[in-house]
Amino acid sequence: MSFGRLERTQGPQPMSEINVTPLVDVMLVLLVIFILTAPLLASAIRLDLPKTDAAKSAEVPEFIALVIDKSGAVFLDDKPATLEALTLRLTEAARANPDTEVQLRADEAVPYGRVVQMMGMAQQAGLSRIGFVADRADRLTAPAPGR
Repeated sequence: MSFGRLERTQGPQPMSEINVTPLVDVMLVLLVIFILTAPLLASAIRLDLPKTDAAKSAEVPEFIALVIDKSGAVFLDDKPATLEALTLRLTEAARANPDTEVQLRADEAVPYGRVVQMMGMAQQAGLSRIGFVADRADRLTAPAPGR
């Protein structure tokens, strides 16, 4: 009796290449998420700043962000503040460094008297450098209805 040799077919071989398609999909999703969330990190308080040609972004090493919204509420470094807490914080900043700049961002609808009141508080605390933050004039949009 003769024994023959049985031929076997080769089984599936392991894949030796990396499939990059899922990796690219995940990276694109992350890129879209970062693109959408990056503008939200700038400031959490929504304001309609006045427009001017002189508004430029300047880098100031030490500053305090003072914001007045439409309702007249005051925010110090994007956190709500009472007038007493604002006076205390401005005084501490003036004591630490009298050259600290107060960057004042006020909505267009805020009465002039309220802005002057905040400027006076900063000057009484010992801070004489006050910067007014505004949008550039080339970002002008059509005025809202009723203006």
